[in-house]
Amino acid sequence: MSEDPALGDVLDLLSDEYARDILEATSTRPMSAQELADECEMSKPTVYRRVERLQAYGLLDEQTEIRTSNNHYSVYTATLSEFSVELDDGSFESSLTRTDGESFPGEAETDTADRFKRMWEDL
Repeated sequence: MSEDPALGDVLDLLSDEYARDILEATSTRPMSAQELADECEMSKPTVYRRVERLQAYGLLDEQTEIRTSNNHYSVYTATLSEFSVELDDGSFESSLTRTDGESFPGEAETDTADRFKRMWEDL
């Protein structure tokens, strides 16, 4: 999404406990759907439904983990850094701050070339 979503839409999404749990879990490290299901104690279909909604609002990023066994899978990372609401002169103003490509503590940033190099080395 290029623009911030409407205040009501974000509040509706963040009122969902499952969506909040996914954001919390993926804010510490990238996680697969199975890891999210285990960590957040929800079914994989529930994970996928919430992931889809979070991605639609640009609050969750998806990357493909490449494995040598042709067992590629997606991992998800929270991109929401801050959400704020302000009441000013009779109207609500909201803003979203996203983490654009911020790496997690202890992890080096990887671009496509780095991932390709790692995949090649694993062959």
